[in-house]
Amino acid sequence: MNELDQFREAMRATERPYHDDLDLTVIMRDGRRLRRRRRLASAGAAVLVGGLLAGGIGIGVRWSGPPTPDRPPVPAATVPAPTGRPTDTLPPTPAPTRWQPPRQPLGDVVDSGIRYGSEQRVFYVVAVDLPKVPRVQIGLMAGRRTSGGELTDDILVNDVQGSDRGPGFHQIGYDDSTPSQDRPPVPTFGYFVGPAHRIVGTVDGRQVDARLARWNTDPTVVIFWFSPADLAPGVRLDGIVARDAAGRLL
Repeated sequence: MNELDQFREAMRATERPYHDDLDLTVIMRDGRRLRRRRRLASAGAAVLVGGLLAGGIGIGVRWSGPPTPDRPPVPAATVPAPTGRPTDTLPPTPAPTRWQPPRQPLGDVVDSGIRYGSEQRVFYVVAVDLPKVPRVQIGLMAGRRTSGGELTDDILVNDVQGSDRGPGFHQIGYDDSTPSQDRPPVPTFGYFVGPAHRIVGTVDGRQVDARLARWNTDPTVVIFWFSPADLAPGVRLDGIVARDAAGRLL
């Protein structure tokens, strides 16, 4: 006999027998009572099952009392939703940028005459180390100098082949960065090796003269730059030439 049969047998035991002379009123009253008991029994079973389910869900949850100002309510545990992208494809966290001190100038610092508030635009030669190009040992830095003499490096240009003292033009520096408050724009600049007395650039069919300064350590190295009023920083030259004191093309 299963549990259902036992339940039915118990229900029958509570039913009293009727006499031969059946009283319809009594039968209907007893029927209502029997139906009521069965409904109550079914409701009790549902409550019991619901309590068991609730008890199963509540396993491991500890009641710590109502939340108070110094004890906020404990948030329910949540499962993060899938992102649709494997974790190994997430971009790495960028490492912090380490501050680099300005390079030590070789020789004098050249003042361009360009000012940014209290700062000066300056140019200076610095040492470079290219193990695969041993004949390139210097580069030209465009930097800034404060009124206290502190330098800030902005753009460095240097050769990547040949010799840094070969006759003629070497690398030319263009400012390709987006203007920002952190760094003012850098004028186009470079250096020429030889007896140059005039350097002229061409852009959009017009000629623009550069400012010149000789490196005090080696006067054959001529540092040049273009005023931002004559050539906007970042604009590429169509051509550039150097002439000696007699006006001859070098």
